[in-house]
Amino acid sequence: MRFSQLAAFGCAAAIVVSVAPMQAKASIFQVKSGITSVYHDLSFLSSIGLDLTGTNNTTKPINDNFLVAFNIAPTTNFTFSDTNGLTPLSGTIEHTGTVTFNNQITIGNFSIGFDPKRATNNASGLFLKDTVSLNTILFDLSAPETVALDNKDLTLTSVELLFSSEFASILGNPNLIGVVGGLAQVNASVIPSISVGSNVVSPVEIPEAASVLAILTASAAFLASKRGITV
Repeated sequence: MRFSQLAAFGCAAAIVVSVAPMQAKASIFQVKSGITSVYHDLSFLSSIGLDLTGTNNTTKPINDNFLVAFNIAPTTNFTFSDTNGLTPLSGTIEHTGTVTFNNQITIGNFSIGFDPKRATNNASGLFLKDTVSLNTILFDLSAPETVALDNKDLTLTSVELLFSSEFASILGNPNLIGVVGGLAQVNASVIPSISVGSNVVSPVEIPEAASVLAILTASAAFLASKRGITV
């Protein structure tokens, strides 16, 4: 076997190594629209000084088990992997709609984001932030009881709203940290996506590894034959 033949063999081996890990389909998704439904025990909220006195620009909850719901806004750019059910990757789920407590403070246009440093005790790392008046994280979110996902729909059920240290501080009650303040359910439309740098491209189909390997091997063989090399 001449040096040129060894080079051709090495090229084919490199193709096998580089192509084999490729997946058949994308496993990254982006949230596009939907609603987040929320339940609060109003008597409990009243006992800690929070009386719900109004809502604005909200929507109908997914069912009667919830008090209020918020539309997922077009500015949402939350992406996640289907690894382990759901693994947050980047971006936020933005909402429209506000609620008012004690006829004094209005919060809402909530943003759901992810910070792995907040994944302690029962918190998943996901959090819910007010963007209207307090501009702070109100609740840490537990892992959902169930995750249902296909190529177009995502449902997260029984997500506990856990009082954040920031909100407990505002309320002057540190004993509230980690206490369940309500439940949420997310019903969202999603699209398959892949991340390219800081951007998201969708939808995506990644070719089968075997098909790519066949094409590249055939190309290598053709080039070798043009040079009189036997592969």
